[in-house]
Amino acid sequence: MTRFKYLSFFVLLVAISTGCKKNLDLNPLDKISDASYWKTPDDFKLFTNDFYNGLQGAHNYTDNNSDIAYGSGTDAAANVDNRSKSNGSYLPQANAPLWDNSYKYIRATNYLLQKAEESTLGAGIDRWKGEALFFRAYNYWNLVKNYGGVPKLEKVLDVTSPELYTAKSSQSDIIDFIISDLDNAISRLPLQSQLSGDELGRVTQGAALALKARAALYQGTWAKYHGQGDAAKYLTLAIDASEKMIASGEYALYTDKGADSYKYLFILQGDDSKEVILAKRYYANRATHNWTRELWFNFMVPTKNLADQYLAKDGLPITKSPLFKGYGTLTSEFQDRDPRMSMTFIEPGSSIFFEGGIWQPTFPGFNGSNATRTGYMLRKFLDETIDAAQFRGEYDFKEFRYAEVLLILAEALYEKNGSISDGDLDRTINLIRDRAVMPHLTNALVNANGLNMLDEIRRERTVELAFEGFRREDLRRWKTAETIMPQALKGVKFVGTEYQTKYPDLQIGVDIQVDANGFIIAEPASARSFQPKHYLDPIPLQQVQLSHGTLEQNPGW
Repeated sequence: MTRFKYLSFFVLLVAISTGCKKNLDLNPLDKISDASYWKTPDDFKLFTNDFYNGLQGAHNYTDNNSDIAYGSGTDAAANVDNRSKSNGSYLPQANAPLWDNSYKYIRATNYLLQKAEESTLGAGIDRWKGEALFFRAYNYWNLVKNYGGVPKLEKVLDVTSPELYTAKSSQSDIIDFIISDLDNAISRLPLQSQLSGDELGRVTQGAALALKARAALYQGTWAKYHGQGDAAKYLTLAIDASEKMIASGEYALYTDKGADSYKYLFILQGDDSKEVILAKRYYANRATHNWTRELWFNFMVPTKNLADQYLAKDGLPITKSPLFKGYGTLTSEFQDRDPRMSMTFIEPGSSIFFEGGIWQPTFPGFNGSNATRTGYMLRKFLDETIDAAQFRGEYDFKEFRYAEVLLILAEALYEKNGSISDGDLDRTINLIRDRAVMPHLTNALVNANGLNMLDEIRRERTVELAFEGFRREDLRRWKTAETIMPQALKGVKFVGTEYQTKYPDLQIGVDIQVDANGFIIAEPASARSFQPKHYLDPIPLQQVQLSHGTLEQNPGW
């Protein structure tokens, strides 16, 4: 199948990003000699191609800055180690790649929009204006979910522009700006079904609606739980955007692999499926990644906090279900559970690792190449190809997928109304559960078992979207981070189980730490904190210094 491939071009045209003070002796300062360019719609199309390189990709697939994963690696937003981001020990940094790159792409989108206003091509370039508006909104989204309010720049600046010292707009103003850009983009963009074969992967109306729904849900719940703004306004916008996505009929959950579809969605088999709304693209022998190998070597491992959230096969939490088999053996906690657990975690004994030409049974543990700090290992995103095993991953990173839209609608309906009907559950969460071969979530189930519907909606979001980079921002918008994040990060039960028998030489208190119930402690609560300031990340120090006092640091930093 032919697929749209990114071409780098605007970097040749747009060289100076907002706030940059280097190369001031160059002439011209911030412009290119483009008198012969911007003459045809194809010129605008070519310029938009590099916007796609700004999609976050693997940066979005990181949850080890939260409670459901343990690991290291650099957080792109703060330019700090993810472990310090998780435990609250991180400090403001001089620079942050996310800040710099976001404003680089914002400047580029502003540049195209300026050229579009100057152009006489009219409707012939509407689509490329739509793509620019989408990517401007996308890059502001990446900023606002990390920093809250940021400077809003709507035109191309040079090194003498007074707008270089623009103060922050409020978080709600930035969200409103994002939504406005997306609304203006939607009518200019094609439907997914209108893409030709060589356009597959370009931005569509669906991508704009999905980002609108995501941003509106974020701001609606932030307003509700942080007491900042009109929650109902944004929740309504999230509902409307999600409803339009569903009504379009353009997307559907991936079910091509039957009961195993969830596993295959995130690797090659799921690329270009009807569930994928927008993805960062990769290609054999041209643009590959190493995500499978990173995960094999435990860049990020699950925690007990996530493991315990998977329901038993009867649809009940493990604290209430008679089906739960406990923790005594290596595999007992995986038995009779939501199948997504074994498609997200490596179930001990599964054939995963590629060695000597065959796939080997894998037993997560505490020594050798399979050693982890929690005793768990990640199965999700592990490709089953020799190329992936040899550092040449080719599957796409799914930035927006249809299951998230369904989860947004369910959550927004409940948050706005304080309830959700079984009918609405059936067309949102229960579609996702059908794919997972799990019982439906119903009001009767919740009431009969003393559950809380909001907790169950959030549980479904957590397990379905695990390791796709949503968890930290979810905890912050729900204002539960201050309770959840300071808790110890734990792993498998060691004392009195098959793990202790398998590793008899490990000394408790020396080689491993355990809690009073015998569960592994990967990081104790005494080493973790979440203060009010952690609800927003610190603005890079150099940006504050360069602003001549107009850019205020976020509270507490």
